[in-house]
Amino acid sequence: MGRHFGGLARIRHVVTYSLSPFEQKAFPNYFSQGIPNVWRRFTTSVFKIVPPMVMLYLSYNWAQAEYEREKRKKPADYENDK
Repeated sequence: MGRHFGGLARIRHVVTYSLSPFEQKAFPNYFSQGIPNVWRRFTTSVFKIVPPMVMLYLSYNWAQAEYEREKRKKPADYENDK
């Protein structure tokens, strides 16, 4: 029935190594390198992301308030109605 999926082709001069999942550490250097790296990435990207988001929120909030204000009837247009 042919070869199994991992052995479909033979590639020469390429060496691959693998390590069993049972021999690997699940969380190597998690507290010493992982958490400080997350903090570093967060602080470098927060100043790129937050200002545009704040500007978008403020403009959206202003536009919604302006729309609601314009949607109301103007009492001055109906002063002379009887």
